[in-house]
Amino acid sequence: MSTTLFTVDAFTNQPFAGNPAAVCPLDGPRDAIWMQQVAFEMNLSETAFLWKQGDLWSLRWFTPVAEMDLCGHATLASAHILWSHGYADPSEGLQFTTRSGILTASYADGWITLDFPNEAPHQIATFAALNDALGFTPQWVGQNRMDIIVRVDTEAQVVNYAPDFLKFSKVNTRGVILTAPSSTAGIDFVSRFFGSNAGLGEDPVTGSAHCCLAPYWGEILGKTALIGAQRSPRGGIVRTKLVGDRVKLIGQAITILQAQLFV
Repeated sequence: MSTTLFTVDAFTNQPFAGNPAAVCPLDGPRDAIWMQQVAFEMNLSETAFLWKQGDLWSLRWFTPVAEMDLCGHATLASAHILWSHGYADPSEGLQFTTRSGILTASYADGWITLDFPNEAPHQIATFAALNDALGFTPQWVGQNRMDIIVRVDTEAQVVNYAPDFLKFSKVNTRGVILTAPSSTAGIDFVSRFFGSNAGLGEDPVTGSAHCCLAPYWGEILGKTALIGAQRSPRGGIVRTKLVGDRVKLIGQAITILQAQLFV
């Protein structure tokens, strides 16, 4: 017995850019230990497993070391695979049942729109482990149920920042988002994401982080439609739209590899 497995570059329309994810469509649920072992073998920031459950698709996300509650780029990659490889009709929307509730995806004019929860941060006081990991004392720190967000003054500070991943692993959070206003025309804000505790190091393009970034910058800039650029070495663009207690994440994806898994 074999299982088809894909790799997809998400939040980009160019190969070898954006954020790579593995996508594994299944005939039915598999053991979580097996899924974690496959994710470890793939060694990408996320591996998504999905199977049909009535009118919904069950969707689970695994990093090489743990199952995640929410992942944007692997959901985008999953929708792309279902539509582009004959698992679902691209004229019809998708509904995913996940650890973060029901998430939806729609397709139009080459763009995929995901409907995700609004994960706006609340301000917190900085603390010693975070200051030590960052190498400086931030002026503004926020937190949501998953991540810590740190604002700095300039895009150059984000781009030129050199993370110490060992020190970040001592901060009790899924990830740390470093963000600043953009100095690039057509881009509202920039960010990078450091996820040592999720086994990610630096994540190339983090969709779920934009569920935090969009409401944060939306309030500051007075906008509901914003464009974020993640300034990792691979880089990627995430278009966002605030709609009540939801955040629309809009991006593109490209299939890189199709293979067979024989275990």
